[in-house]
Amino acid sequence: MPVPVPPPARDAASPPLPRATARADDPRAAARELRAALGEELELVVVFCSPRFPRDALAAALAESFAGTPVIGCTTAGEITPAGYADGTLTGIGFPRCDFSIVTERIDGLAGFEVSDSPRIMRALMDKRDRALAARPLEAKGCFAMLLVDGMSLREELVVSALHSVLVDVPLFGGSAGDDLRFERTFVLHDGRFHEDAGVIALFTSARRFKVFRTEHFLPTEGKMVVTGADPLRRIVTEINAEPAGREYARLVGLDGERLTPMIFASHPVVVRVGGQYHVRSIQKVNEDESLTFFCAIDEGIVLTVAEGIDPVESFRSLMARLHEEIGAPDLVLGCECILRRLEMEQRQLSRAMSGLFGANRVVGFSAYGEQYNGMHTNHTFTGVAIGAR
Repeated sequence: MPVPVPPPARDAASPPLPRATARADDPRAAARELRAALGEELELVVVFCSPRFPRDALAAALAESFAGTPVIGCTTAGEITPAGYADGTLTGIGFPRCDFSIVTERIDGLAGFEVSDSPRIMRALMDKRDRALAARPLEAKGCFAMLLVDGMSLREELVVSALHSVLVDVPLFGGSAGDDLRFERTFVLHDGRFHEDAGVIALFTSARRFKVFRTEHFLPTEGKMVVTGADPLRRIVTEINAEPAGREYARLVGLDGERLTPMIFASHPVVVRVGGQYHVRSIQKVNEDESLTFFCAIDEGIVLTVAEGIDPVESFRSLMARLHEEIGAPDLVLGCECILRRLEMEQRQLSRAMSGLFGANRVVGFSAYGEQYNGMHTNHTFTGVAIGAR
């Protein structure tokens, strides 16, 4: 069994990174509650908010409460709070100026995004970083990037691969905004407003040790399926093995004739081999014509492999032990967890155990409609950054 992770060591030069959750119904009350808990002298605040909040009122309340401090974030399909899984909250993290220099750039009009746009976006971001560090030097351990993106844009693959190709050696993680499994409209928060068809990239220069990571808890089996009909732009697979996609998928995972639900997709994902590694390709829903809508683009001719799960709780314990070895006990783990992982935890009655692990290891984040790791858009994963003491 992995070595348990002790709590982070504290010293005067390394205050704990503030994390907090507000549960008030009124947006102004929730924003004030979060502001009081996160404290002063912050370089950036990152928030993850339930879609139950009225967006315009919440954006205005956050801008008022954190006047002078940039706030970014997104809507969610559930939050990971300091106490573990939750719904209906406003959850936030503060990044102190003494340890971080952070700049952000919004990417508007994702529907028209082109690969050629990425150098311009990254030049603007790098210029902001250089000016910020010239004005306030920081004894840096390195840089990492976080991408928050509209989860209904269907553009994550293109955006993350294009941006990471320009970032080169800067590790990147991120998540796709959610709307509590309605799959209608999702938003990112930047510059005092919620934005649709947009993304926000933040570049962190850190005086603390950190590690960007990705983890999943599935292994490939011998079961194979070939995509013989697909609409990649809409992420729809119409045929598998020349049969209606939903019907053939159900047969291959041993559920022939059963009604396909999000819980089934959460427990029976498929994986694709890319660059010598397997990556999960999760299914969002089955459509009336028995086609399947995925969380990632799937093209004709791709060979999908049925995946088999391992214990997600033990897998997460192992991840925390590895992070502890690399950077010491994390003071914060900022994570983007696929909503299907969370549904699987609920189905397997593991939510309480996982929430306990999150709380013990200072994990805060949100349930996402997809995750980003370096140049890949992934599913059914947990991506994030672990930040240690200074």
